[in-house]
Amino acid sequence: MPIQWITPKHLAAPADDFFVPELCEPEALLSMVLLAELLVLVLVLAEPMLPGFNWVRLALTSLFVQWIVLLSAALLCRLRPWLARLRAALAGGLCCLLVVGLTLACTAVADYYELGGPLPHNGEVNLYLRHALISLIMSALLLRYFYLQSQWRRQEQAELRARIESLQARIRPHFLFNSLNSIASLVAVDPYKAEQAVLDLSDLFRASLAKPGSLVPWSEELALAKRYLSIEHYRLGERLQLQWEVAEVPNDLPIPQLTLQPLLENALIYGIQPRIEGGLVRVEASYAEGVFQLCVSNPYEQQGEPQPSRGTHQALNNIDARLAALFGARASLSVERRDGRHYTCLRYPCARLTQEAGAL
Repeated sequence: MPIQWITPKHLAAPADDFFVPELCEPEALLSMVLLAELLVLVLVLAEPMLPGFNWVRLALTSLFVQWIVLLSAALLCRLRPWLARLRAALAGGLCCLLVVGLTLACTAVADYYELGGPLPHNGEVNLYLRHALISLIMSALLLRYFYLQSQWRRQEQAELRARIESLQARIRPHFLFNSLNSIASLVAVDPYKAEQAVLDLSDLFRASLAKPGSLVPWSEELALAKRYLSIEHYRLGERLQLQWEVAEVPNDLPIPQLTLQPLLENALIYGIQPRIEGGLVRVEASYAEGVFQLCVSNPYEQQGEPQPSRGTHQALNNIDARLAALFGARASLSVERRDGRHYTCLRYPCARLTQEAGAL
């Protein structure tokens, strides 16, 4: 079965590169309403100070500005798919013109019904010009902020993607060299098994090199790890015993590529290989309430145990860094020893791929 590659949501390319966000979203709408109220306070405070504060003036100005903001947000939200197909400069200019046009229209309605009191002819001209200039300046500043935020977010995603791909590429030589050492030990003892191990390694590496820095379904990561274990079985034989407790994990659960294999490799090198009698490697995985947890355990000796090498720390640090980059602060990697066994566990929040597809 060909491997299906998945990109995490916050690393995926957006549906479009338009810098204006979805203004119909509650969070964006609330931000615009709050900014509008700040603008109202500035406008009211900019007028000559009178002995008594005119609360009616504040309420009418607030109502006027909020109507413009809500109408502008609704119109830009509706026209966003069309504006996204234009160049950024042209789209920004049209957005400014739309806001200015709505401001003038609301000003005309307020003037017609004399909501701010009757004005002389010259006063009407100055009012329209004043409102047009204020709306033009504020909309231009807000669009500039949206544009810079979009550029910053795009740069952050590019840096994060490059970091993950770098971490992913760094783990492959370590994995390849250890597998080749295992195959080399078989050449003199059993050439046929060595040949089969080379074929397994070829299939395994073809899969792991297909696309760096990506998430794969749990079923694919599990198959990848079992190919690696088949290579180690040639070398360790009956000394290697395995116990799998992973039946409750959905096959489409996303997991960073080459996560389980390094954990198994460390368990074999430091828990099975030094022991003449070998031992049991236990793989336990579960998925509950949107959180995936994976534990790999192996036996260890209390006395005379060799100190872990720098390579072990590199592999675990690599996995920890990739989990943090992909899933944020709620992802964790822990190591502990209890009851004569060494446990390496990781956990992170994620949604099943079918759930993500249904949400889109």
